[in-house]
Amino acid sequence: MTRARTTGASLRTTADTGPRVFGLAGWSGSGKTHVMARLIPTLVRRGFRVSTLKHAHHRFDIDHPGKDSHTHREAGATEVLISSAHRFALLHELRDETEPTLPDLLARLTPVDLVLVEGFKHDPIPKLEIHRPSIGKAPLWGTDAWIVAVASDELLSDCTKPVLPLADIDAIADLVIEAAGPCPTAGA
Repeated sequence: MTRARTTGASLRTTADTGPRVFGLAGWSGSGKTHVMARLIPTLVRRGFRVSTLKHAHHRFDIDHPGKDSHTHREAGATEVLISSAHRFALLHELRDETEPTLPDLLARLTPVDLVLVEGFKHDPIPKLEIHRPSIGKAPLWGTDAWIVAVASDELLSDCTKPVLPLADIDAIADLVIEAAGPCPTAGA
């Protein structure tokens, strides 16, 4: 990977076939979404085009009974594409299909410079662990070689990885730019 400048230089080299990928990992309640919400505008201000991919461990629905799109899905449509002048959303029902892998999902995204991944904590992509000792969960850094650094609101004297202050979003953005890896390929 060519060393990216924080002025908006592309994270891709000419040999890359897709965006760079970087994950935020941590237990529920650690602050991953809060960091993501501050990290995205920081990277966008630096000139990067950013997309996100969020894994849900539970059943979720962004469509609601009474809406036409919901009626289409309930009637058996495999996909429903909802469109307006401001955005579109593609709803794909898995029905009896297996859940797509991270590479399968990444392949569905529009090309950008960087995809930030929240969740997928066991997938082989470079990650920043968001760790708050106060939530009482064991750190992930000792069991996941893909964690390149940890962001925390406390000193972590026993941590074997670089530790960033959780509030220092610029340092986190610098790390993401430097450590983002190539997009894993489907079937890999």
